[in-house]
Amino acid sequence: MASTLDAVEAELIARWSEPHRSYHNLDHLEAVLEETEADPIAALAAWGHDAIYDPRSNANEERSAQLMAGLLQRCAVPLPVLSETLRLVRLTAGHAVKADDHRGALLADADLAVLTRPWPGYQSYVDAVRAEYAHVPDELWRIGRAAVLQSLLDLPALFRLHPEREATARANLARELATLSP
Repeated sequence: MASTLDAVEAELIARWSEPHRSYHNLDHLEAVLEETEADPIAALAAWGHDAIYDPRSNANEERSAQLMAGLLQRCAVPLPVLSETLRLVRLTAGHAVKADDHRGALLADADLAVLTRPWPGYQSYVDAVRAEYAHVPDELWRIGRAAVLQSLLDLPALFRLHPEREATARANLARELATLSP
C-alpha cells in the first residue's frame, strides 16, 4: 500500500507542478491544505480540487474529480470518503455552498482566501492567473475575468466560516472588476 500511496502522491505533485501553472500550483495547494488540515476529507479534496488545471477547459473540476476517483480507488479509500471528496472537488467549480455544509464551506473558504490579500498581494494573484491565460487576448480576458468576478460577487456569501474575510474580498473583487472596464 505504501508504494501505491507514494505513486499517487507523486502523480498529484507532478500535476500541481506543471509548468503552465503560475497560480494554481504547489503554493496554492499548500495554502489550501493549511486551512483544511483539520478535516482529512476536506484536505483530500484540496489535493484534488485543481489537480487538473487546463486554462483552455471549462471542465477542470469535473476532470479533477474523475482523476481523484481513480487515484483514491487505487488507495482503497472507502466509498463514503471517496464520494464526499469528489463532491467537494466539484463544489469548487462555483464555490456555492449550502448553509449547512461545513466541510464544503471549509474548502471553499480556503480556496477563496487569496481574495483577502492586501491589494498588492491581490494584484500579484491576478497577475499569476493572467499568466495562466496568456493565450487569451486582452479583450476576451477582460470579458471572461469580469464574468468570473461578477459570479463571485453574486454569491450570497463568499466566506461561511470566516465572515470577517468578506468585506476585504468583496472590495478587492469590486476594485479589480472596475479595472476591467474599457
